[in-house]
Amino acid sequence: MFIYTYACHEDEAALCELELQMLFDHKINGGAVRSSYEVSVDRSPFVKRRIAARYQADSLEELLLQLSLIELNGKTFKVLFTTGDEPIPYEEQRQLERAAGAVMNGKADMRRAEQLFGLTKLAGRWYFGQVEENGAIWLKHQSKPQNYSTALPTRAARAIVNIAAGRNTQQQLIDPCCGMGTVLIEAMSMGIDIEGIDLNPLAVKGARINLAHFGYPDRVRLGDMRLMEKQYDTAIVDMPYNLCSVLPEEEQLVMLESIRKCAKKAVIVTTEPILPQLEMASWRIARSTTLSKASFTRYISVVE
Repeated sequence: MFIYTYACHEDEAALCELELQMLFDHKINGGAVRSSYEVSVDRSPFVKRRIAARYQADSLEELLLQLSLIELNGKTFKVLFTTGDEPIPYEEQRQLERAAGAVMNGKADMRRAEQLFGLTKLAGRWYFGQVEENGAIWLKHQSKPQNYSTALPTRAARAIVNIAAGRNTQQQLIDPCCGMGTVLIEAMSMGIDIEGIDLNPLAVKGARINLAHFGYPDRVRLGDMRLMEKQYDTAIVDMPYNLCSVLPEEEQLVMLESIRKCAKKAVIVTTEPILPQLEMASWRIARSTTLSKASFTRYISVVE
């Protein structure tokens, strides 16, 4: 059993909800999710910690009895309380950490502990186990040598990759409008096989510079999505909104049909609803959400 805690800005709440649904197969709420699935804590930009909840009980007293039996083999430790689905005051959190640490057979070290443990309360039940914290690698990816002002925000790009791949990191993805490689970088950092294509030579050059900057391989080529023949498991398509809003419906349809021929599934990002075009291209919307900032809204459609 694993406990994942998460947090997001209200503008990203809908995106966070869809991403975590795709990773854990059920709806989420309240800042924590309990799951039998072991998903890397670094996958989601919204997940903060993962507790491998080896110990659990209906009351804190019962849980503390179990903690006294933990064998640390001489290693130092630290206990971190993590808020579950109900708010607990700061001072009480520290008291809970001290209570757990006091019954454990070992030496606590607040600065350089060899083992980190997490304590939380979720749905009225107490959980304890080794904890991992998200390294937030995506924060480093925000500082790219080359940028597009219209590119997806890095955090959103990472979430969209997770929406596309779910827990299965062994599939092959394609980004046929890859721009400066924002989606490619996030996918590669999670060990997901992905290729990028773009019509714009400057974008392809910029993507290669960005990939090399972060130590990722050159998986980008100059090309037209309408001419793709290779088959992929999933496509991630951020339709360029300087084109999406002016392209005649016929050309939009050709692009969507081209994606349909080369991928079994896709995540399509647009700046306006395009349900009629998706249906005409034989796509069915399985899930959808929006990402808004001020008056600008992106429509995210998971299609099959």
